[in-house]
Amino acid sequence: MSAQRIDGKAIAENLRGRIGAAVGALEKAHGKTPGLAVVLVGEDAASQVYVRNKGIATKEAGMTSLEFRLPADTPEAVLLDKVRTLNADAAVNGILVQFPVPDQISQQRVIDTIDPAKDVDGLNPLNAGRLVSGLDALTPCTPLGSVILAKETLKDLTGKHAVVIGRSNLVGKPVAQLLLKENCTVTMAHSRTADLPAICRSADILVAAVGIPEIVKGDWVKPGACVIDVGINRIDAPEKGEGKTRLVGDVDFAAAEAVAAHITPVPGGVGPMTIACLLRNTLTAFCRQNGFVEVEV
Repeated sequence: MSAQRIDGKAIAENLRGRIGAAVGALEKAHGKTPGLAVVLVGEDAASQVYVRNKGIATKEAGMTSLEFRLPADTPEAVLLDKVRTLNADAAVNGILVQFPVPDQISQQRVIDTIDPAKDVDGLNPLNAGRLVSGLDALTPCTPLGSVILAKETLKDLTGKHAVVIGRSNLVGKPVAQLLLKENCTVTMAHSRTADLPAICRSADILVAAVGIPEIVKGDWVKPGACVIDVGINRIDAPEKGEGKTRLVGDVDFAAAEAVAAHITPVPGGVGPMTIACLLRNTLTAFCRQNGFVEVEV
């Protein structure tokens, strides 16, 4: 048995196309375009790549992309003032501060300062609380993308037993809430869970978001399961030459692929969905702030 690879790149591209069509229709009807502001503090190489890719995707979707780059020694007060200015700017519908931020800045204070209505990362405690309460909320992009991939693959998630490995505010907790909303029975686990392999083997849907390279072995996977691998880990790859590295997920892909029915690769699985869902959240925020009927994409 060899699992079907879930093509996150193709699913994300399709979603981005639908978002772009919706943006065009709204601009034609109302003469307004969604605006997404991204703030980057410092020179982190990976963050610069992410910000550049987000800007490209935003423009391709017909949205206005605003980028603000601040030096690494920027005081926290200056960053928070910038966020408040963006909160007050009617042309900005979504605000994303690229994490991580330098040590002198509190990530939580940044999250708390972003207007919940413009919090397209879905991390503000008000949005997190609304999600837990079953209310409409802007939802973290990676969890949202993960659940979309599962739904695209399995169609109806009702009654499925989902096991989520990881308890972070960014992925583990929100993805569990989204799966509950899809009528799954959800078990939350983590690196310290007793007999983690046995719990994983009970999962119809296994979401790995613990941040440990290839922790999930092939014999942890229930035959026929759907495996969503959120992990992105860079490890040494001596087979490629001295000093070379490669990306792997939290799942031993080759071993799990032989057991599961469906599995996301790394890269090319959940990753592309994150930016697509950022655009989706920006579109949602734009509609809500302007009193427009929300577009289903």
